[in-house]
Amino acid sequence: MSRWLRALVIVLLAASCGGGGGSGQSPGNLDDACSILNQRPQYIRAFRATERKWGVPVHVQMATIYQESKFKSDARTPFRYALGVIPYGRQSSAFGYSQALDGTWEEYLTATGKRGAQRDDIRDATDFMGWYMAGSRDRLGISLRDARNQYLAYHEGRTGFKRGTYNSKAWLLRVADEVGDRAVVYEVQLANCRAARR
Repeated sequence: MSRWLRALVIVLLAASCGGGGGSGQSPGNLDDACSILNQRPQYIRAFRATERKWGVPVHVQMATIYQESKFKSDARTPFRYALGVIPYGRQSSAFGYSQALDGTWEEYLTATGKRGAQRDDIRDATDFMGWYMAGSRDRLGISLRDARNQYLAYHEGRTGFKRGTYNSKAWLLRVADEVGDRAVVYEVQLANCRAARR
């Protein structure tokens, strides 16, 4: 039995290590918005389409994606471990550029009729983000340029935001401040970036 258990642990650990590379890799130099767009020209087309459709500025989208997935298309939440070594599932169903949860993604698909949309496709991920943030503007009155509060509503859900659940989470308030600061930096960088005008 111990040999079987040992083999099972090895198989589970090997499975948890796979799937990290390939097309899911982040671009380099994530502190430079222009560098990101030069490496991934398809991103600016997706960001601009979302900006036109939903009104969410490119720099707000980019700052949120940076925080959620570091621009990694197949990003997932970490595994939970039993006994410190046996993986038994992810911390949540969040997946892709936007780290959309299964339930929220299904709501988006139903609301928009985009049944073929994929969370690891930058166009679909940014469209989801635009849809969600426009809903937060409409229901909560959060400006689409307010990266900090949009991020709090995105992370906590609109009900959680309305209840102020984030106020008891000092770490989340710090992260939201960082998202707001990054959005400002990205906005300045994009203003002087040829890749942003494609």
